[in-house]
Amino acid sequence: METRDSGELHAWLVHEGKVVVRTRRSHGKAKYVPVDKIRCQLKVNEAQFFGLIACHVSKQDYLQILIDKGVISKPN
Repeated sequence: METRDSGELHAWLVHEGKVVVRTRRSHGKAKYVPVDKIRCQLKVNEAQFFGLIACHVSKQDYLQILIDKGVISKPN
């Protein structure tokens, strides 16, 4: 994912020139984004989310998850 830190950490995944998922994480406590909301923004279930956090899910694995969910189209 590409990231930008501007008071909040913004992250987005670009696939074939198109942003397919995005999320943000605040550094402050007042703007806390619940973990469940981040998980939903990334379009994954709990097990997949914890795999992403632990770096057990590769980029190709994550792209396959998004293909299986219809978020991105299958490669030609």
